[in-house]
Order: sequence, then C-alpha cells, then structure tokens
Amino acid sequence: MTSSPDAAHREQACAALRELLDLLARDAPAEQFARPAAAARAAGASGAELTAIDEATQTALRVRRTLNQHQRREAELTALFDTAGDLAALRDLDAVLRAIVHRAKLLLRTDVAYLSLNDPAAGDTYMRVTDGSVSAAFQNLRLGMGEGLGGLVAQTARPYATGDYEVDPRFQHTTPIDSAVLEEGLHAILGVPLRQGTHVIGVLFAADRTARAFTPDEGALLSSLADHAAIAIDSARRMEETRAALVDLNAASQTIRAHSEAMLRAEDAHDRLTDLVLRGGDFTEVATAIGALLHGGTLIHDADGTELARVDADPRTPPAKAVAASRASGRAVPLDGTWVCAVLAGPELLGSIALTDRADLGEADRRLFERAGVVTALLLLLRRSAAEAEDRVRGELLGDLLSLSGTPGRLTARARRLDVDLALPHAVFVAHSEAASRRLLLSSAARAARTRHGLSGLHHDHVVLVLPADDTGSRARALATELTQAAGAPVTVGAAGPGTGPEALSRAHAEALRCLSALRALGHTGQGADLPDLGFLGVLLGDDTNLDSYVRRTLGPVLDYDTKRGTELVHTLRAYFACGMSQSKAKDSLHVHVNTVVQRLDRIGHLLGPEWQSPERSLEIQLALRLHAYTRTTSS
Repeated sequence: MTSSPDAAHREQACAALRELLDLLARDAPAEQFARPAAAARAAGASGAELTAIDEATQTALRVRRTLNQHQRREAELTALFDTAGDLAALRDLDAVLRAIVHRAKLLLRTDVAYLSLNDPAAGDTYMRVTDGSVSAAFQNLRLGMGEGLGGLVAQTARPYATGDYEVDPRFQHTTPIDSAVLEEGLHAILGVPLRQGTHVIGVLFAADRTARAFTPDEGALLSSLADHAAIAIDSARRMEETRAALVDLNAASQTIRAHSEAMLRAEDAHDRLTDLVLRGGDFTEVATAIGALLHGGTLIHDADGTELARVDADPRTPPAKAVAASRASGRAVPLDGTWVCAVLAGPELLGSIALTDRADLGEADRRLFERAGVVTALLLLLRRSAAEAEDRVRGELLGDLLSLSGTPGRLTARARRLDVDLALPHAVFVAHSEAASRRLLLSSAARAARTRHGLSGLHHDHVVLVLPADDTGSRARALATELTQAAGAPVTVGAAGPGTGPEALSRAHAEALRCLSALRALGHTGQGADLPDLGFLGVLLGDDTNLDSYVRRTLGPVLDYDTKRGTELVHTLRAYFACGMSQSKAKDSLHVHVNTVVQRLDRIGHLLGPEWQSPERSLEIQLALRLHAYTRTTSS
C-alpha cells in the first residue's frame, strides 16, 4: 500500500527538522542549514510546510549563534584564567609572552598578533614577539615614539585602533613602517599599552589583513591580556634583579632575601586570590582574603560607587578624586589613612578597592594590593559577562513572549526557570528617551528588571520591561523617575496591564506603545502613565475600554431625563453640535421654534453643568454622543 502525497510531504518536513537538529548537534557550518529547506522544496513540499521549515531553520541558526557566542565568551574567560596561571608559575618570560600573544590572536580571531617593548636608551619601541607574521622586515621593525599606530600608543599610553591603517590620516606615516605593514599585508590594527605604574613599557597588538572595525569588548579583552603581560615582564625583571643582586652584592644578602620573600608572598597572594576567583568566590570572600593578607579593612565598589563587599570597615563612598588619581597613575594612592586602588580593564574603570587602617603600607604590600586589583578586575569581568548572558536570555524570552513565539505553556515554563512567575499579575512598560544613549537606558532597565524579578530587553526598537505590578500607573511613574536618574536624561514610560499569561502581556505591549506615543504627543516628557491616567484620550486608545461607562459618565443625566420624560434632549444636542452650535440652524434641523431650542439647551445646561459648552467639555460630550450612537447601532 503506497502512502499519500500529504503523508510523504509530512515525512519530508519531519526529516528536514531532524536534519536541522543533527546539524546543530554537529556544530555544522551556517551554510549547511539551508539544505533541509532546499531538499523539501525540491520534493514538492507545500507552502505551509516550507514556511515551517524556514522558521525552524532561522530558529536553529539563532540557537547556533547563541551557542557560538557563549563558547567564545567561555574561551575568553578561560584564556584569562590560563594566563593568570602562567604568571603564577612564571619561569620563562619569552614563553609567557609568546603564550599571551598567541592567545590574543586566537581570542580576537585576527591574522596576526604581536608585542613590542620600549627601548629607553634608543627612544623607540621594537618588536619582541610576533604570531602569524610572515614578513622579516615587519618582525624586525622599530618604531620611533609617536610614529605609526604603535609609536603613538607607546607615546600617549592610550589604546588606538584603525579599520584600515594605510588610509588613516590620524597616524604619522613613515616609509619604513608603511613598507613593513604593506609587506605584511595588514589593514586593521588594534594596539593597547603595557603599563608598569605610570610608565608605558610596550604595546600589545592584534591585526587583520582585511579592513574591519574592532569592538569595545575586543579592546577590553586585549587590555586585560596586556595587563597580564606587564605583570609577567615586571615579575621577570624583578626576579632577574634578585638573581643579579645575589651574585654581585653578597653584602646585601639579607636585603635580597627580604625582597625574594616579598616576591614569593606576592606570588602566593596572587595564587590564592586567583584560585579564589576560579573556584567561584564572591566579592565578600575576595575582600576577606585581601584584608587578611594586608591586615586591614577592605571595601569593594563597582564603577557606579555601589558597595559590593565590606569587611572590617565602616560604610563609605569611594573618594572620586583618589579613584581618579589611581586610575591615571595605575597605582594605589593613599588618602587619610586609607589606600585606594582603581580596578581597571585597560582604560575602562570597573570599580575600586579601599584598604583601611594601613597608613604605613610599604612598597611590597602596595604592589600586592595593586595585584589584588587585577584579580578583582577578573571577578568583575566575569560578573559582567554572566549578567550580560542572563540579560540576553531574558531579552530573548521577552521578545518571544511579546510576539507569542511559542505556546503559552512553554513560554510560562521558560519564565519560571528565570524566577519570573507569569501566573501573577504583570504589567508591560515601554521606555523612551531622546537624550539618553540606548545602551545606558537598556542597562538601567535590565538592572531595574533584575531587582524586581522581571524581564527587560529591546523589542521592535523600544526598551521594554515586564514587571510584577498591581497599580500600573503608579509603577510607571516610579519607573520613569528611576530610569531618568540612572540614565541622566528624561525617560518617558508608557504602561499597560496588569495581566496574567503570555497572551495578555502581548496585548498589553501594544497598549503600552500607544500610551507612550500619547505621552510624547502631549509633551509629557520624563513622565510615566497608563491609559486610564490620560482621561478620555485613554478611552480612544484603549483596547478593552468600557464605552458604556464613559457614555454614562458624560451624558448620564441627559439620558435619564429623556428616558423618564420621553423628551429629545440627546437628539437636540446632536443637532446643535452638527450645526456648529448655532441655535437658529438647529431649530431648522429640528423643525421646531427657536424658543424651543433655547429651552432645551437651558435644560441641558442645568443637567450637565454651566461649563458644558467650553471647548474641552464640549469635545468630551460630542465624543460621548458619537459613542452612544455607535453602541446603540452595534447592539441593535
């Protein structure tokens, strides 16, 4: 018995879906994901089946991109931790520098990575390690201070990037540099400084042979690797100094021993702190370890000044001037008996550490404290990466929830795994700001959503939040105030709800968008509201507004008078407004004497109040008359 064509097509669709899952499991190249749809199309699958296969293909590609992003982030963090481990077991400086340069090339996925060191005697910088280079001229290149991209980084201690070096006019082009770069075939170059305190000792580069732009995340990652390279060079040089002192200065053996002990103590402290981070320690554990090593109280703050941990110290705000001085110098600085160290990832300020009750901090302990800042930077980067990953997951769920991409049961289950209970009343809030940056508004919204067990993200080019709420209007006003303070610019918030379940929230999103548009049109910038807050305008914009309630609220006394006495006051009102509020024209339309019109209008004024003909009140009455006529027509 042969199968029907429909059954064969369904089997073809199922086979296509199975092949998509198999491609995901094998981490196949993106171009292979088009094969199932092509095979189904060649087999004569129906339009609906082809649409389903195409949608499944797009979903599989999104899952593949998300997995690749997670794999890349995991590889970056693993490389940073591996580099920290290399430093703890430092024996061969060249081997460590080669490993760092190689990791930079792999993590940034560039064609070439290289590292140069400054030569104070010659007043230039020279190539020390390269990976991926094929040009001998490039490998032996020396750059004068301020020459080319690398010389500018070495001179200014600032990172620089170019999408295409050959045509970039910002840099001082010289024949030796340009010819070496041309011979190597490089176009896109990113360079970050290697610092030791206030001094720049070299530059770490990543470069591609095709033109392209480097992202801020790539700059921060390369800066972290440069910090590790600087520590490796610093440690190696100090170990070399110690060995030289042991040979040449026998009389200073005690001093050398003390110096070696300080180095070992610093390495041990670095090992302990790094191991603590690798084992998943939190900020309080890191603060406790720093305080125990340096015998003082410890406070850790993020870049916004929020306290992350405090051990054996009183609460205090991080001193902005001291943090700025530490950030500029790259060293811990004293302030009224407290040492402050800026926590940096390259030029980016991630936070600060304060060490209290240690006014007598020596040079060795000071460097140990600064190394603790590097480890804290790793922990902050890990925390940020985890938060960004969670925000992406929450943002993806938000998009699927508002567009109803999936069954309500599956969406509810996904939300529950993120500690969001959609069985409880939730409201939808859409935020907009003309002045604040989209990135800052989005991060502020994510922070607000996390603290309230809600969701946030970018949906159809708007920042949207789904939060537990009963009083939607008051929550919208509070959220507008909070986001305005966080973003540093007025933020307008339109709201709708509350509702339970994915379908109700999807409808509420459309209503919240209308509310936001109304707020902006009315000039209520920086305010928050829902449609009921907007009066009769909310009646016009709402989906589920009770029209009868609005009509009764506006025309109730006139309607009751007509019903009780059999009069035609409502009909008179319609004619009066239809004739441009002219009594003489209204009497012709009604076929009555003008005195009758006057008497009826007097009665209407008595029923509706003396201000019933004012522009705003008359607009509401005319709207109610039209809604009354509409509801009578639809109910008949």
